[in-house]
Amino acid sequence: MISKWSEWKRYPRPGRGENIEAPITPGIFEVRFAGTGALHSFDAVENVAQALALLPVVSKSWFGRREPAVLPELEYRTCATSSRADAKAAAERMIGRRETYMSGAA
Repeated sequence: MISKWSEWKRYPRPGRGENIEAPITPGIFEVRFAGTGALHSFDAVENVAQALALLPVVSKSWFGRREPAVLPELEYRTCATSSRADAKAAAERMIGRRETYMSGAA
């Protein structure tokens, strides 16, 4: 069983004491760049809150420079499911619909 998507929420920035509001159950998450709406991350996982907390949001320099990192403004939304299998099936359906839409829009 799949629930409805949550509202878009601002992704917490490190060091500000903000929290991720997400289910600790299986489900799907989607993370996008706030300014453009471009997709950053999308996945079906066993624990949505943990996956979002561990999501790498800053790319590391290959050259080891210690320049101040520019953190992108991100937003996220979640959708809880009753099992990881349900989450994977729902994610595959969504990907299929997105691909169909994009192929028709091109």
